[in-house]
Amino acid sequence: MSTPSNSHPSSPTTSPTSPCVDSTSSPTTPAPPPPTITATTTTEAATTSSPTKAQAALESLTSLLPTPVSSLSPTSPPPPAFLLLTSPEISSQISTLLRQPSSGSGDNHLCRWLYDTFHSSDPSLQLIVLRFIPLISGLYLTRVTQHHHRQPLAGFEAILLALYAHETTARNNQPITVTVPDLSHPSIYHESSSPQRNNSTDLNIAVISHSLEPHGTVRSTRRARIVGVALELFFSKIWIMPLESKLDFCEFLEQWSGHQKDGDNNDEDKSGDDEEGKILLPWELLGPCLRILGHCLLGGDTEKEVLLHEKAFRACKSLYYRAMHDVNPKAILAAGSLLKLVKMEKDSKVDEVDYTEIRSSRVISI
Repeated sequence: MSTPSNSHPSSPTTSPTSPCVDSTSSPTTPAPPPPTITATTTTEAATTSSPTKAQAALESLTSLLPTPVSSLSPTSPPPPAFLLLTSPEISSQISTLLRQPSSGSGDNHLCRWLYDTFHSSDPSLQLIVLRFIPLISGLYLTRVTQHHHRQPLAGFEAILLALYAHETTARNNQPITVTVPDLSHPSIYHESSSPQRNNSTDLNIAVISHSLEPHGTVRSTRRARIVGVALELFFSKIWIMPLESKLDFCEFLEQWSGHQKDGDNNDEDKSGDDEEGKILLPWELLGPCLRILGHCLLGGDTEKEVLLHEKAFRACKSLYYRAMHDVNPKAILAAGSLLKLVKMEKDSKVDEVDYTEIRSSRVISI
């Protein structure tokens, strides 16, 4: 059954290829590994926006929030785009509005603001929309698969379609690929008696994300692909995203997996709440989720980073047992590899032994 397409105040179907300045993906190279985020890099990325556009966006948003924003200081205000991206007070109010049961409809003013903000030509304002993509994707996929939820979600769909149309234009009908090293090729440091191969024709190219087709509506057969592309955009900027958005992602990923537990045969019967948020996880949705999950498992030293690592680890375990239950070899290998990396990290902290060191001892072994 397809999701009904509803009209939106600024429906992206009329301009599916709206131009955006910031290109978030390359048709030939994947996203770089996430560096360590600092307040300086966040400020630099968020202050490249036009002050006039950012200030107008901030003023229009404050009119939608239920309570005034106390962080707006008339004496020395921070850059508007930086404030929108990093302010916990603003983010908390936006998240509360998005989590309301009536959110996501076509006439929702916050969804309209997010849609119009992403369609601005300002890359820093587009980051603000990407910050809430895990929450919007989680709420949308959870609600659209619930039989008792009959409210149209045209507001969420318009935002997701705006991101999908932007990425479709940026890729220009090209997939995202990476060249995989091939041991069958001779090394540049050694002589080889075998004939040299033509590298231009014998390259091992792995496709990370296939080319995109323009879509103006969200149907059940396209839903996972459209949401997956939105999560790919989020991952391309994950190094600058606030930690709360990553916590939202881990929360919903655990729900999507169905809260699977180890040793289900020995556990008591699971309640209906454990299966409430469970959804289908095709690879076009699972692939971006695993990449984001790998970043969240990097952990850190602060209290919030440790909390993120714990939630990501629980989500990874749930995803692994869900893959085992579904007999999905590709997902089993990917999620299992992440769990093994976490285990290796824990073991290295417990027993840090340098086996190359010669230890001094008075005992002679014969």
